[in-house]
Amino acid sequence: MRPNFLRGISALKKYNYTYDILIFPHQLGATLEFVKKFPNQKFVIDHIAKPYIKDGFFEGWATLMKEIAKCKNVYCKLSGMITEADYNTWTPEQIEPYMNLVLEAFGSERLMYGSDWPVCLVAGNYEKVKSLTTNFIKNLSEDEQKNMMGANAIKFYKL
Repeated sequence: MRPNFLRGISALKKYNYTYDILIFPHQLGATLEFVKKFPNQKFVIDHIAKPYIKDGFFEGWATLMKEIAKCKNVYCKLSGMITEADYNTWTPEQIEPYMNLVLEAFGSERLMYGSDWPVCLVAGNYEKVKSLTTNFIKNLSEDEQKNMMGANAIKFYKL
C-alpha cells in the first residue's frame, strides 16, 4: 500500500500489463484492499495465496479468498500447493478442500493451472503436480478443463 508502489501499479493498465500477486495468507486482507483500488487492472493470485495446508489452516484463508474472488479482475493460479503441505506425506485429499474453495470462488473462467516447477521438486515432480490438478478437474466439462489448463492463461497474459 506504499504510495510509490501504488503509483507503479497504476501505470500498468496504460500498457495493458497484468500483475502476479505472490502472497501468504496473512497478507490477504491487504491484498483485498489493494485489488479494490484497481478494479480495471488484471491481477492473478499466485499459488492460491500459499495456504498453510500442512498446519490445516483453512477458514481465515477461505474467507478472504472468497472476498478477493468477488473482484472480477482477479484470477487465481492452481499452483504451489504441494509445497505448502507436508513435503513427504501430502495427499490429494488434503489439498482438495483448498482447490474446491478456489474453484467455487473464482470459477473455471478465472482459474489457471501452474506447475510451480522447479520449486515443486521439493515435494514431488511435474507429473504429480499436473495429475493433482487434472484429476481434480476430470469431472468438469471439456471447455472448463481447457480453460483451466491453458486457455485462461493465454487470455490473461495475451499469449
